[in-house]
Amino acid sequence: MAGQPGFPEILAFGPTGYGDELLFGAAVSVSIAVLAYTLGLIIGIIGALSKLYGSPLTRGIMQGYTTMVRAVPELILILILYYAGTATLNQLLESSGFAAIAINGFAAAVLVLGFVQGAYSTEVLRAAIQAIPLGQMEAARAFGMSPWKIFRRITLPSMLPYAIPGLANLWLIVTKDTALIAVVGYTELALATRQAAGNTKMYFTFFMSAGLIYLIITLVSQRGFAMLEKRVRRGQRKLA
Repeated sequence: MAGQPGFPEILAFGPTGYGDELLFGAAVSVSIAVLAYTLGLIIGIIGALSKLYGSPLTRGIMQGYTTMVRAVPELILILILYYAGTATLNQLLESSGFAAIAINGFAAAVLVLGFVQGAYSTEVLRAAIQAIPLGQMEAARAFGMSPWKIFRRITLPSMLPYAIPGLANLWLIVTKDTALIAVVGYTELALATRQAAGNTKMYFTFFMSAGLIYLIITLVSQRGFAMLEKRVRRGQRKLA
């Protein structure tokens, strides 16, 4: 395109470059990932405890939930939950005498990815809880601790060393899954990159730049989780 800036000017900030659009897209992607990951952790804790200590009905519901989410590709789930979920909600509202609403794209992205993350978090946390030596739990019950106190003082600190590697992987997965939100038209890093590349025809430049941003997020995340794992493993004997 005549008069179009070249590399690296095309990645600059301001009216002549697309650096600010990519940075904004990256910030949106990270924000969605953080909130969805947090929601997934909440669902995962509830799901893991329900699977281990819930009633047969509760265990059956959670088993169906985790099996369905893990069996169906994330892209299909996003499309189903976003479009079918929005249509179902509006039908329920209209049948109850309320006006239909437009679902905010950011909120929908968080809810959809959080729902998907919850299934994987459930299995990671369930396995981590089962890895806790039974003697610790039996001793806590023998001292008369309440279930909440057992969870807070025994279960949670004891399960973290087993859970963090798996939870770290789930964080990296959700940061990449934010790119799937582009299929529903919400602007995050992947969609911002595709729009910039389409406008300038500099596909290699922009997609390589987006890949570098994802790589930076991954490296920083790995460092953060490594520090967290080192902290929760303080006092544990190192394996030879």
